Amino acid sequence: METMKRTVTCGALREGDSGRRVILNGWVHRKRDHGGITFLSLRDRYGITQVVVDPPDTAAESGVSLRAVAADLRMEYCVAVEGVVRPRPGSMRNPDMPTGSIEVLAAYIAVLSRSEVLPFMLDEVNKDGTPVIPNEDLRLKYRYLDLRTARMQHHLALRHRTALAVRKFLDSQGFFELETPTFIKSTPEGARDYLVPSRLYPGQFYALPQSPQLYKQLLMVSGFDRYFQIARCYRDEDARGDRQPEFTQIDMEMSFVSRDDVLDLTERMMSVVFFETLGVTLPEQFPCLTWDEALARYGTDKPDLRFGMELLNGDFLADAGGFQAFKDALAGGGTIKALVVSGQGEKYSRKMIEDLEATARVYKAKGLGWTKIAGTGTAPVLEGGIGKFFAGAESLVCAGLGASPGDLLLFVADGKPRIACTALGAVRSRLGKDLGLCSPGQFAFAWIVDFPLFQWNDDEAKWEAAHHLFSMPQKKYHATLESDPGSVKGDLYDLVLNGCELASGSIRIHDPALQKRVFQVAGIDEAEGEQKFGFLTDAFKFGAPPHGGIAPGLDRLVMLMAGETSIKEVIPFPKNTFAQSPMDDCPSPVSEAQLRELHLQVMREAH
Repeated sequence: METMKRTVTCGALREGDSGRRVILNGWVHRKRDHGGITFLSLRDRYGITQVVVDPPDTAAESGVSLRAVAADLRMEYCVAVEGVVRPRPGSMRNPDMPTGSIEVLAAYIAVLSRSEVLPFMLDEVNKDGTPVIPNEDLRLKYRYLDLRTARMQHHLALRHRTALAVRKFLDSQGFFELETPTFIKSTPEGARDYLVPSRLYPGQFYALPQSPQLYKQLLMVSGFDRYFQIARCYRDEDARGDRQPEFTQIDMEMSFVSRDDVLDLTERMMSVVFFETLGVTLPEQFPCLTWDEALARYGTDKPDLRFGMELLNGDFLADAGGFQAFKDALAGGGTIKALVVSGQGEKYSRKMIEDLEATARVYKAKGLGWTKIAGTGTAPVLEGGIGKFFAGAESLVCAGLGASPGDLLLFVADGKPRIACTALGAVRSRLGKDLGLCSPGQFAFAWIVDFPLFQWNDDEAKWEAAHHLFSMPQKKYHATLESDPGSVKGDLYDLVLNGCELASGSIRIHDPALQKRVFQVAGIDEAEGEQKFGFLTDAFKFGAPPHGGIAPGLDRLVMLMAGETSIKEVIPFPKNTFAQSPMDDCPSPVSEAQLRELHLQVMREAH
């Protein structure tokens, strides 16, 4: 290897390097034999270079001819090639490749290691040029091969550049990167803890952190007024496309700040990250919606603002026609929400509308009302669905909703306003995807603020924190904290990107007395609060500064920047949907000796 160590990477050579003798190291990406002349595409993470093995043949030091060595090569053999750079003939140039104007005429090839037959082709493309994506379990079983593909190399390079841009920006703003513990005390949070048994203390456990929340607040008490870390977090919850048992967040905390300070810094950080990694310029300020406004206009607290199609108030329709379901919803204290799908009346068949209705029913809607507008602007006609209940009021319906001939109208009415909003909001999100309104190259940020501090848990019949127990109630609600928890708004904020929650944050409670009041509303008495969170509340007694923070998800951020829909596509070694790793077969049993050493007794079932 000392004599065949690369002198240049496979993505570096250009026409100006013609005549230069070089050594390349990499993998055989493709191989073509054209009448005794062999063409190799040699790949490393920097790019691909074409290598030519052309007579007259030469013998290697082993006595085996160069032509014979080339004939033995297979895809993904790891090789070293020594040769001379030369321009490609005009007809052979590839303008789509950075190295497409040159090739290397091989003088010597050394096989560094061989590859078995691949379980799937790397970088295979469809006729339209899109990549062929193998079965996910196969990809995860052979993840080290999947990571060799151009797509995954691009995604992980983007992840690196994003993390680097974050670090550089926060350093420029006076932040210290500080690590918090991985083994911590188990505390109630939004999901189950992963527990680690202690060998030295039988029956006692460490927990892996769901987030560094308590420790970053302690760093504020410690006087480190600007902290961040690229933090590993662990949550034992059901996996989804944008969730994993272990994930990474950009964790930030600041002292002596207001909500607007946190929002401003986050906007500036995102602007730097997107410009430096993608060359994308973001607006100086992101749109800001209250939680109530987001639900009313988009039916969700994480709206996709890449397209309009806002939910409309259709309460006037209860009196405009004879549709009893609308009248009943309003009589029960509910609402009617409407959606105008512009110009899609002809496209959507009854079957397609039923599919949309199925989406609404997932969110507890009793149904999805619909009708289509025909006729002319001066004499509209409502055709199909519930249109017959509004005979004679067609113009009133169209004017009230701003609808025109050719539009499709969709409705959800319910005695619970939130169900009407969320169900039709889910239909809106589905339409955005179905109609191609969600361009992956477009980035629409939004802030959602003024969240409820508490939410009612029907199963346990008690109030609980909507986000976490340490968020500051807005000052105007301090007097009614115990008497009316449902109305209390927190100094909470979420950052949304393209319909995904990208970050959550809040101004924190730094007053021990107020923190105890929040615990009590959530059913945590003084003794339990001291047992679970005493190390934090005790610290607050020693001059805790006002502070707040936010934690954008690094995995989700890179996922959206890469135009993907699952964070598994931007994590080197993710788990599958069942929280398993097909590659190393974890989780897996351990020996009885290990269990005894940890003082654990388990019953093993025969498999």
